[in-house]
Amino acid sequence: MRLPIYMDHNATTPVDPRVVETMLPCFSEHFGNAASRTHPYGWAASKLVENARSSLAAAIGAHTEEIVFTSGATESNNLAIKGLALALKGRREHLVTCATEHKAVLDPTAALAKEGFATTVLPVDGRGRLDLERLTNALTPATALVSVMLANNETGTVHPIAAIAEACREHGIALHCDATQAVGKVAVDVNGLGIDLMSFSAHKIYGPKGVGALYVRRRKPRLHLVPILDGGGHEQGIRSGTLNVPGAVGFARALEIALAQMAAESARLAALRDRLECAVTSRLEGVTVNGDAENRIPNTLNLSFAGVDGAALLVGLKEVAVASGSACTSADPRPSHVLMAMGRSKELANASVRFSLGRGNTTEEVDVVADAVVREVERLRANSPLWRK
Repeated sequence: MRLPIYMDHNATTPVDPRVVETMLPCFSEHFGNAASRTHPYGWAASKLVENARSSLAAAIGAHTEEIVFTSGATESNNLAIKGLALALKGRREHLVTCATEHKAVLDPTAALAKEGFATTVLPVDGRGRLDLERLTNALTPATALVSVMLANNETGTVHPIAAIAEACREHGIALHCDATQAVGKVAVDVNGLGIDLMSFSAHKIYGPKGVGALYVRRRKPRLHLVPILDGGGHEQGIRSGTLNVPGAVGFARALEIALAQMAAESARLAALRDRLECAVTSRLEGVTVNGDAENRIPNTLNLSFAGVDGAALLVGLKEVAVASGSACTSADPRPSHVLMAMGRSKELANASVRFSLGRGNTTEEVDVVADAVVREVERLRANSPLWRK
């Protein structure tokens, strides 16, 4: 057993060897610039990118021309939110999002607020779910975009995206969905769900870092985005920059593998997650399971331990690599904004640990991790003035 045991797959995943094998020719044999249209090296690179684009589109029920390659989900989120907002500036200048969104959605929304856009950040319930009636009441004739993630990166909670999309469609409002934690783990069909813009990334599904994609609906309605990068007019003029050919190829292969084994792997991970949850909660008092038990992605478990300092717990868990929240905010000493929005106290939010399981995890590892968590929580509580039975 390799220590520490890796249970931080929502932060990133190791690249699958089959993905690496598919990418390798792109670094040597097919090294051309996909934008070079005057010689075979460019043509070969362009063909690889277009094949990857078609594969990604098919995986989410989109058309090939609706996939825009980016550097990752953060750029995709920024392009979707800022690009549509700027395209509708002067006509619709109101944005709606959710308090538990990733910072890659909340920060671009806040940046637009500084430029004069009206913004509404909706609260969630104790499970981390939006209230549909509250969402509908927030929509106005000035609303340009609603941005709600499909699955939360910290708790795994899945929002009712199809119902949210229906409410948006009735008001003629576009829906953007950050599906970074969902694609490859649960079935995602952009037309079936009614999504107009969707961000996703390769490195969450055993693909390479540095490549992502944005789905942009081109039919019924056809959306127009203002680019946030200028310099060459690549990707249908939406996203300039030399295309990451190896990244695109690896992304497509990673998603192909993920979909091929999704049903079996999701069931396996859900069983491991439930085993870990039961092993910890049955042996410890004062444990809160954060998220929606009935509507969450299969690999994610977020637990808060009353009477325990979360930072001390993470330091003490030497046998396991886990996180207290999003990897993008791990250097932030403040409590998780996701858990605070769900109504957790500052103390409980600070005492949370996110376990996100992946392909390499086994039953044996889950049992070792559960033992380590119970041992360390009991040790910390024995010396903590915060813990009183």
